[in-house]
Amino acid sequence: MSNEGFAAHLGVAARTVANWRARPEVVPRPAAQEILDAALARAPFNVREQFRMLLSADGRRADSRETSSENKNQAEVDASPTGLWTPDGTLSAVAEVSEGSPMDRRQFLVLSGSTLTSPAHEWLIARPSNDLSSQSGRFVGTSIVDNLRRITDELRRMDDQIGSGPLVQVVRSQASYVTDLLKNGRYTDSVSRDLYGMLAELLRLAGWLSFDAGRHGQAQRFFTAGLRSAHTAGDRALGANILGFMSCQAKDIGQFTESARFADSARTGYAGTSPTVSAILNMRAAQAYANLKDAVETRRAIDAAFDVFGGNPPGHGEPPWSYWFNEAQMNEQVGYCYMRLGDWERARDHLSLSTGVTGGPDTREGALRQALLADTYAQQGDPDSACAIGNQAIDALTNEVDSARCVGHVKQVRQHLVPYHRLSVVQEFNERVEALSKSIT
Repeated sequence: MSNEGFAAHLGVAARTVANWRARPEVVPRPAAQEILDAALARAPFNVREQFRMLLSADGRRADSRETSSENKNQAEVDASPTGLWTPDGTLSAVAEVSEGSPMDRRQFLVLSGSTLTSPAHEWLIARPSNDLSSQSGRFVGTSIVDNLRRITDELRRMDDQIGSGPLVQVVRSQASYVTDLLKNGRYTDSVSRDLYGMLAELLRLAGWLSFDAGRHGQAQRFFTAGLRSAHTAGDRALGANILGFMSCQAKDIGQFTESARFADSARTGYAGTSPTVSAILNMRAAQAYANLKDAVETRRAIDAAFDVFGGNPPGHGEPPWSYWFNEAQMNEQVGYCYMRLGDWERARDHLSLSTGVTGGPDTREGALRQALLADTYAQQGDPDSACAIGNQAIDALTNEVDSARCVGHVKQVRQHLVPYHRLSVVQEFNERVEALSKSIT
């Protein structure tokens, strides 16, 4: 399709499309992205496929430039999982990230720009899967699905309690088992969709664990494969949630524009009625825009989250994976947003609320909240309070939970205490941070 024809269909200038093709690292502004997403959602299938091919081709070019600048001694994987958004394409993408020995020493390059975000746009426009039943192989019934659900739920709770560490290998093995059932089993369409949904959630969890452990390239691949599996399952809420986690990771590693793209794509692609899911997605957007220093969009997203949070759940209930988003999480994320906007008083108010709300044994989240709260005191010249609260986070990270991500937030507190380095309380805190950092290397 020519630049002129594609531009005419989308309602943009031909030079805009030409610029996208010539410079794949450039992404549209939020308003333009919303128009593009909406136009593509209405487009005929052949137009959407043309756009998918355009993204894939540009992504490969962008990735080749990115790879060429990396350390040549590092083992490389060229791009995120590729292929059509079909069951076979999904299983191929899963194989790229979930198979192999735990001792596999390949290091995935961290993706950025259109190479990273193109799957989000493909997800928005991909054609739904048809009948997914299989007529040959060993029988897979609903009892197996129920058992897998229980195991997946236990893995989520283990993550809450102990953090990432070696748990990613357990999740990866479970994902491989579900993949084997899909490849070699005999099942109905309904069971197949349940299995693809289970696989998507396991890949989402593997991505989150990798992200929490600081293995960002690997996390990106898990998330992208999970997004494909959620699409195959026909579960838009789960797909949107995975994009929300991709947004969370992107903002943590400084990819703020990509973070906003993911969050906006998630909100665009989710039309369900779950108040919890809607609140989760709006808070992902709020955090992304807070890092872009866009106070208006940040507050708009926060207000949207509060408007729906706690509302009546749909008749089929809230998704089981949304259990973690509660009042404490809401206040933690709002506090984070105000930190990024430099509004320390509001940030402290919300973070204090998040640490005071009782709930499940979310040990890692407790450590994160303490680290963020300590940082607000460090930023406003109260080193005694910063160290006292920061030490509580160190206690949890030393004795209970394994999370490189949380350790990173504690190290930020140390950085912001540099002006007070002569104080004994700060020196003692710095020594504990140093010991903690060495324990995770």
